[in-house]
Amino acid sequence: MTQRVAVVERITKVNDQIAEANRARLEQAGVFGLNIMASPGAGKTSLIERTLPRLTERFRVGVIDGDIATSLDAERAAAAGAVSVQINTGGACHLDANMIAQALGSLPLEEIDLLIVENVGNLICPTGFQLGTHRNVLVSSVPEGDDKPYKYPSSFSRMDVLLLNKIDLLEVSDFDLARFRHGVEVINEQMAFFPLSCRTGEGLEAWVDWVVSQVEGARAGR
Repeated sequence: MTQRVAVVERITKVNDQIAEANRARLEQAGVFGLNIMASPGAGKTSLIERTLPRLTERFRVGVIDGDIATSLDAERAAAAGAVSVQINTGGACHLDANMIAQALGSLPLEEIDLLIVENVGNLICPTGFQLGTHRNVLVSSVPEGDDKPYKYPSSFSRMDVLLLNKIDLLEVSDFDLARFRHGVEVINEQMAFFPLSCRTGEGLEAWVDWVVSQVEGARAGR
């Protein structure tokens, strides 16, 4: 057990070092990065599709899509107006900093203002690996239930932003929004929270405004 812990610690340390190099690379190119995580079906790709048309009016956007197989998500991002790169992990349940480092070499960073990383659909594994982005975003959804912050506290604690998708289903579900919010606030009261629906568009403008403020704030701070 001690040896296994030591190996895990070494892997994490090396990953974090590469993540720091990735962030430096992004900052040198003037790129702000978001890492978007979620369980399968929560709506990461739909969120990106609905967000991109609004963001590309103001910024040049690149997308790195992580998936176990296929290039479907990258194709959807490209169709929505972004420069996109697909990473197929070959079975791995998350992206890591080394994968991102390789993908960055395939992107014209000097022509991008905002980089969106769509991580592999998994609520647990991706949250343990820093990629070098500036903000970590978690997408949860009403059909998943209001108990997720209680069952997976470590995943929620590492996020800068939480999006609750599919709020158009609140009226036809037993999802307790107050219980969900309480669980989130106990874990991470500083985390920004945006309830929204990718299907109806409700709440999307507040999310887009937040992204715009982050990118412009990073520019102002340079």
